[in-house]
Formats: sequence, structure tokens, C-alpha cells
Amino acid sequence: MAKRTFEKKPLYRRVNRTAHGAPQGHGGEARDDRHSKASKRSEAKATGMGPKHRHGLDYTPLYKFLLSRVGQDWDAVHAEAVSRLDEEDPIWHLVARSADDARPVVRVGESSYFSGLCVDQDDRLALVAPEIGPEDIYPLCPCCTHTLNGQPVPRRYDPEIRTLLVDIDL
Repeated sequence: MAKRTFEKKPLYRRVNRTAHGAPQGHGGEARDDRHSKASKRSEAKATGMGPKHRHGLDYTPLYKFLLSRVGQDWDAVHAEAVSRLDEEDPIWHLVARSADDARPVVRVGESSYFSGLCVDQDDRLALVAPEIGPEDIYPLCPCCTHTLNGQPVPRRYDPEIRTLLVDIDL
């Protein structure tokens, strides 16, 4: 029987990188430096071979969590999100730090879009442009399934409209 834990699930997940053709993104950084003449003369004899960048994390659960908390107190939402994350930075991909940074739609990945969020004057989490829905998005390519907040975009790809993303003027 599995051991029960009472802590909440993290708001990120690991991406499958063992699949055929999945980008691994490793190798080459330390092997170019090791045992070179410059590194032998250097005072930093033992350099670590750990990764310089992190791969394989998907923050879609975080984005869905934030969208489900629209209208709630920002401080409480922020505190819960930070407690369930490995770092705070992914929150700011969707939530604007200031009114100047607010975007109506945020592109996450190749064909996934999420509604932009901001904190209003009452210190509540709010949508930047609540009137934008999946029917307002134009797909940028014919091969992918484009989504807005997890819902498929119903429009078909049109090569004449490659630069226009959203149908509504803001």
C-alpha cells in the first residue's frame, strides 16, 4: 500500500525527455574546458561538472492554478503558489509585475497560449483582457493544435493572417 502524504502536489511536472527525438540539451560544456592548458594554469583547479541549466519542467499546472484563482486575494494566491514551486520566476511569466508589462495573451511553448494576468488596485488577481477567448486566436501554423487556456482554438490556419495573433484590438 502506498504511503499517504498530506502535502499539496507541486505546480510543475517533469517532461518526458526519454522519448525518441526528445531534446536532451546536455554535453559539451565541461568537456571543452577539462584538461586544457588554460585550465591547468588556472587557480580554479576543480570545476564542477553539474548542469548549468535546468531542463524538463512544465509549468502548465501553475498556469491553470493561477487562472482558477482569478478574483482572489493576490497575497494568498502568491503565497500558496510559491510554497508549491521550486522557484518563483515562473509565476511572472503569466502575471504582469506592472501595468506596463501586462499582455492580453502569453505564449507558452510552441502552440499553447494563456490569458495574461495582473494584480488590480484592490490587490486581487485579474485577467488583463477577459473578453479574449479561443475563438479570437489565429493559429500560426497548420500542423499544430493551438490552445488558449487548455481549450482548442476553433479557427483554421490561414496563410494570409500569419502575423495577426488576436482578433480584438486592445
